[in-house]
Amino acid sequence: MLFEPFSLRAVRLANRAVMSPLTRSRAVESNTPNSLMATYYGQRATAGLIITEGTSPSPNGLGYARIPGLFNQNHVARWKAVTEAVHAKGGKIVVQLMHTGRVSHQANLPAGAEVLGPTSVACPGEMWTDSQGSQPHTPPRAMTGADIAAAIDEYAVAARLAIQAGFDGVELHAANGYLLEQFLNANVNTRTDAYGGTPEARNRLTLEVARAVAQEIGAGRAGIRLSPYGVFNATGGFAETDQQYIALVKELSALGLMYVHVLDHSPLGAPPVPAQLKADLRAAFSGPFILAGGYNKDSAQQALDAGRADLIAMGRPFLANPDLVARMRRDQPLNAPDPGTFYTPGEQGYTDYPAL
Repeated sequence: MLFEPFSLRAVRLANRAVMSPLTRSRAVESNTPNSLMATYYGQRATAGLIITEGTSPSPNGLGYARIPGLFNQNHVARWKAVTEAVHAKGGKIVVQLMHTGRVSHQANLPAGAEVLGPTSVACPGEMWTDSQGSQPHTPPRAMTGADIAAAIDEYAVAARLAIQAGFDGVELHAANGYLLEQFLNANVNTRTDAYGGTPEARNRLTLEVARAVAQEIGAGRAGIRLSPYGVFNATGGFAETDQQYIALVKELSALGLMYVHVLDHSPLGAPPVPAQLKADLRAAFSGPFILAGGYNKDSAQQALDAGRADLIAMGRPFLANPDLVARMRRDQPLNAPDPGTFYTPGEQGYTDYPAL
């Protein structure tokens, strides 16, 4: 099944292997993609679907050094070269919209932007800045109702720009402790207004963003990534995790989203997403379902055969193997990824991995 075509709503995929979103920090001035990024994604166009690295819909969401944005026409023009490179080889590609929220440092943001979050509590830990080295996260300003409304609008505008840039859709990043999960997660979101305090209130921002994006570009072109029980950026499980996420996915199903993409961080040491919760989330969503988290050819095929997912996303194998699908088909050995070049500028460890 892994190599069979699949219809992702209206998008016809050549196979069921999805390239996971992978931050690579290669964007250039003003957080714009460049020709190197077009080469990188074009090399990997034999994936059934490519999900790009996290791309901010807002100047306020550019929390990491050298991550791309999608909120002006210059970004559109540069991303268009990426989508054209992928489509020229028969591939399909969606852009992951990632607002970093409180996972940020002011030095990584453009002039006039600010670090925002559900509360004013800083994210624990540090992050890299090109100008000041590793620094503690900047304490955020707690978002007001007006800030929330503005952020929702930014997601909708970015989705419209994504279609202008030639993407086949967008993925809303509601995982890994970034803005949407900061509101979803009870360990981070301690608000007591309409956006916090209950499972329904914590789900509200994600659902409002999903509705706004669906209204802008059509629900069939908008997917979402979730990571219940992930621990990145001081998130983690909480008492009502299962109840809240099942309710969220039922609402997303009613919208008719392009897909739901569930990430299990346990291969990296986090608590696993319980198998029953994965099954319940799949049952709660009437459309295509993607699983991610440490899969290889054999485990991907097992998950597909068992009906646990329609598509399987893989990250580091695609990072180091531009021709991963061909290698898996032919049972050929895989290149090993070089962690030392995951986030460094330039071609090394990016576009220079050998193909068969």
